[in-house]
Amino acid sequence: MSKSLYQTLEVSENASQDEIKKAYRKLARKYHPDVNKEKIAEEKFKEINAAYEILSDEQKRKQYDQFGDSVFGGQNFSDFARAQGGAAGLDEILSQIFGARGGFNFGFGGAGFGGFEQDLDIQASIRIPFELSITGGKHSIVLEGEQIAMKIPAGISDGKSIRLRGKGRTGRSGRGDLILKVQVDSSALYERNGDDITQDFDLPLKTALFGGKITIPTLYKEVTLKIPPNTKNAQKFRVKELGAKNLKTQTLGDLYLRANIILPKLESLSKPLQDLLEQELEI
Repeated sequence: MSKSLYQTLEVSENASQDEIKKAYRKLARKYHPDVNKEKIAEEKFKEINAAYEILSDEQKRKQYDQFGDSVFGGQNFSDFARAQGGAAGLDEILSQIFGARGGFNFGFGGAGFGGFEQDLDIQASIRIPFELSITGGKHSIVLEGEQIAMKIPAGISDGKSIRLRGKGRTGRSGRGDLILKVQVDSSALYERNGDDITQDFDLPLKTALFGGKITIPTLYKEVTLKIPPNTKNAQKFRVKELGAKNLKTQTLGDLYLRANIILPKLESLSKPLQDLLEQELEI
C-alpha cells in the first residue's frame, strides 16, 4: 500500500513523532518562501505543512496508515495536492477526509427556553499562520456560506479571542457577535517566547570561523548581521524591537537570531585540504 505522505516528509513509515517533527522543520526551513525564492518552493512548502498536520496527529496518522493513498484516490500525495487548486481547496478537502484542521470549527450557543431569546453569539475557532499572528493583517473565513473579512491584530497569541460584532446569529433582538478563538500554527523558522521571537538562520562554516556579514530576512525587514570569528553553532544574536507586539503595552519584544552552521561536504574540498584538516583536527 503506497503511503506518499511519508515520502513528502522524507521519513520512514515507522518514524517516531520526534523524527517526523525534525524532518518537517528541516524541509520547511529549506522551502520556506522567505528563504527559497524558487517557483516550486511555495507549493512544496504547503505540501510539507499539510503532510505534517496529518502525520503529527496520532488519530489522523492512524487513519492514513490504515488506508494509505487510497484516501487521495490512489494518487501520490504531491499530485493530489497540486490538483486541488491552491491551499484553500486542499485545506477543505483534507478537513473532509481527516476531520477539521486548518480553517475553523464553530458551534452555536444553546437555544433559549421558557420563552427567552436564544443566544445569538457564535463561538468559533480559527487557525492562522504564525507569521500573520506576528505582523497582523487581513484575513477572511467562510461561515455558513458568508465570507467574513477581519483584521488580525499584530502580536495576537495562541488562545486569544477576536470578537466580530454583528456577525453572529440573527434573532428578534438583532444580531449577535462572532467570537473567534485563535489557534496559531507552529513555524519551522520561528519560535515565540512571550513577546520575544527566536529565528534560525543558516551560517556558512567559513563565516562562522573567520567572521563576516550576512543578510537575513526577518518577519519585518532584512537585517545585516555582523558575525564575529569563532561563532558557535546555536549561538544567538539579539536584535532589539523586532519581536512580537504586546497587545496591552503596544511595545515590541526582541528578535534572537540563532546560528545554524552549515558544514561543507567533504568531497567538495580538495584532497590536500582534506588531508590538512584531518591532520590539524587531531589536535
